[in-house]
Amino acid sequence: MTPFLFATTAQILCEPGSAVRLAELCRERGATRVMVVTDPGITQLGLLEPSLADFARQNLSVQVFDQVVADPPEAVVQTAVDQAIAMQADMVVGFGGGSSMDVAKLVALLAHPNSQQTLADIYGVGNAKGQRLPLIQVPTTAGTGSEVTQISIITTGETTKMGVVSPLLLPDLALLDADLTLGLPSAVTAATGIDAMVHAIEAYTSKIKKNPLSDMLAREALRLLAGNLDEAVHNGKNREARQAMLLGALLAGQAFANAPVAAVHALAYPLGGHFHIPHGLSNSLVLPSVIAYNAPAAQELYAELAPLLVKDLKPGSAASLTEQLVNALADLSPRCNLPSRLRDADVPESSLEMLARDAMLQQRLLVNNPREMTEADALAIYRQAF
Repeated sequence: MTPFLFATTAQILCEPGSAVRLAELCRERGATRVMVVTDPGITQLGLLEPSLADFARQNLSVQVFDQVVADPPEAVVQTAVDQAIAMQADMVVGFGGGSSMDVAKLVALLAHPNSQQTLADIYGVGNAKGQRLPLIQVPTTAGTGSEVTQISIITTGETTKMGVVSPLLLPDLALLDADLTLGLPSAVTAATGIDAMVHAIEAYTSKIKKNPLSDMLAREALRLLAGNLDEAVHNGKNREARQAMLLGALLAGQAFANAPVAAVHALAYPLGGHFHIPHGLSNSLVLPSVIAYNAPAAQELYAELAPLLVKDLKPGSAASLTEQLVNALADLSPRCNLPSRLRDADVPESSLEMLARDAMLQQRLLVNNPREMTEADALAIYRQAF
């Protein structure tokens, strides 16, 4: 067995309705002044109100920072950090999608009273030092798995992003409450759900750090996600399906946090950067083509995953099972009423060469891919996905 290190969030609470006890959970961890990091949509929908009512009952001071946007820029992070310092926050709660949770991680780190670092100091792997404030993450989408990952992605320019990677970013508690996801639009449910499935698939085939624990988590994640995606998309008030999707996304997050993602994400990031396509949708647009490209190097592994994803699987060789898997993945987007081709998402054909060049900048991810990929390969995949 290849030696491995596995790290994850200290505690996980998986319970519908548990977000109403958020303040109680903060108090149990010694908090007196809590900053909640979220986005304007969450406050407009009133998703926070039941939780905030508990802060009044618990007599805890709370401030809400709700200016997080998708693909959050550095300025948003710094504003949130400044507000946390000004209120002398002693706990941070990320409440929302991956962007809110990513910002919350950095606020907990940079707003610690003993922090000597700036945001610019901590980009990269292992550059974050010192301590962070206690951190609770409350996902409102079943997708990113940010509540159990040690990475935060920030937009640093017009089309560029950088990551902070450190065990310090792993929160103290991840709270999974299906009630927070019952009102999610079907398109968001579908895109984030497919994103979580990509996390599991790529972790299972990750070239360098794949390990028995990540494999086990990836398989269970896929079982939950594939078994509940259609119901969550088409019958969004199904609480049981929503809770299963949240747990599936979390397990997939645990898997890829320890066996990192690869070419699907490398080719998806430029789509988000240039055309502001939501991350989950970007993944779904290139997923079948990347899996087909990887098949010669990973078909034995794909064949192991096929029974978890393919309805009416026909027994056969590893190549046959992989082909059925690719077809099932290609069917996900149309089944969920998402665009299934790059052209359907308003990506111009003239941009494909630029996208391929940008994908090659994602070497941090491409080293994990089971099959080596050149710029010409990436271009061929984009063309196939177009």
